[in-house]
Amino acid sequence: MSITRRNLVKSAAASTLGIALPMKFALGQGAEFNYKLANNLPPSHALNVRSREMADKVRAETNGRVDIQVFPSSQLGSDTDALSQLRAGGIEFFTLSGLILATLVPKASISGIGFAFSDYPTVWKAMDGDLGAFIRGEIAKSNLVAMDKIFDNGFRQMTSSTKLINTAVDLKGFKMRVPVSPLWTSMFKAFDAAPTGINASELYTSLQTKVVDGQENALTGIMALKLYEVQKYCAMTNHMWDGFWCLANRKAWERLPANLRDIVAKHMNAAAVAERADLAAQAESMQADLTSKGMVFNTPKPEGFREKLRTAGFYAEWKGKLGDEAWSILERSAGKLG
Repeated sequence: MSITRRNLVKSAAASTLGIALPMKFALGQGAEFNYKLANNLPPSHALNVRSREMADKVRAETNGRVDIQVFPSSQLGSDTDALSQLRAGGIEFFTLSGLILATLVPKASISGIGFAFSDYPTVWKAMDGDLGAFIRGEIAKSNLVAMDKIFDNGFRQMTSSTKLINTAVDLKGFKMRVPVSPLWTSMFKAFDAAPTGINASELYTSLQTKVVDGQENALTGIMALKLYEVQKYCAMTNHMWDGFWCLANRKAWERLPANLRDIVAKHMNAAAVAERADLAAQAESMQADLTSKGMVFNTPKPEGFREKLRTAGFYAEWKGKLGDEAWSILERSAGKLG
């Protein structure tokens, strides 16, 4: 190692000031652990705002040993690509919907069962409790590590460029974009729609070019992705809740010494809790903001949609796929389904 007079002066100055820095950081050689965190959301989304804050706090509390760089807007690849990179170690952290993660961890989709959750207290009781613990256990089997707290992605609504969606009948034959996820595809097939799996990075263009006529998303996603430019109508169906798991590549996670893992986990979990509050505050004004941009809203009654899923065998199918244990844990929080 070549140590210059200038670096020695810096190191001596740090010692004089009583700054307890590891030698390599006192010598200005950068972080010991340079990790990447990828996601599919725009930089302005609360998840990215809180993730950047998290990275700053981790950098400060570890005295620069851990540097986490946040890559929003699918900069490192689509959800499918980024998940592959996460598993291979090319990306160390990735925030991903449990329903898309279900392509790798099938039981991760259980939190998105149609019309399972009626409100946020029910969601957080489940996801911060037994259901969240069950899903994290399933994720661990795939050599990934999930943080204890899941980010909010909101209750999802249905949008259309062609018509209002008032009942399940309005979905018959409707070309609906869904994320690349078996559960989403299954649910909209049960509605007799024509679902097409499309990654978030291609969503706007697919709506603009009429590959699909509609999509479903949380209001924050509709705003952040500017979908109001290519969608006219929004049905407030609250048909499913979705969240983003903060996932780590296991080898990269275990490379961090235990004390550094504790610091990173603490700030990542705090970021998720803060982001939940951000989205709750934004929800109060979001519909008015989207209305001002030209979207037309309606509020369908959920009973007809739920009954369609029941008679189509959707609940019975997914109880069979997910297993009695998972279904029992879900119903303890959400109430009886099917």
